[in-house]
Amino acid sequence: QVQLVESGGGLVQAGGSLRLSCAASRSIFSINVMGWYRQAPGKQRELVAIKTSGGSTNYADSVKGRFTISRDNTKNTVYLQMNSLKPEDTAVYYCNAARSNGVNYWGKGTLITVSS
Repeated sequence: QVQLVESGGGLVQAGGSLRLSCAASRSIFSINVMGWYRQAPGKQRELVAIKTSGGSTNYADSVKGRFTISRDNTKNTVYLQMNSLKPEDTAVYYCNAARSNGVNYWGKGTLITVSS
């Protein structure tokens, strides 16, 4: 079992930046994929960014060039640096850990509100 706790959310103006952190309760070294997802009001949860244990990354088209995911296995933490934020980035952001056997863990989420 892995508990994930997100932090760093809040209110920011359009064009601003935020960095989210996701702290895991145990080592993420063996976690195959660490990622960030988001869910806006009235919409389905969607992938934002993922990073594999091998270092590969994948981003949603809507955030490419603006968001950067990183993982620090020594601190059991995953980060999401978000720049040039837009009102449409407003959502609850969730951290996810996916093992190679298909088991997934989720954080409770942190709210990002981008004002225009």
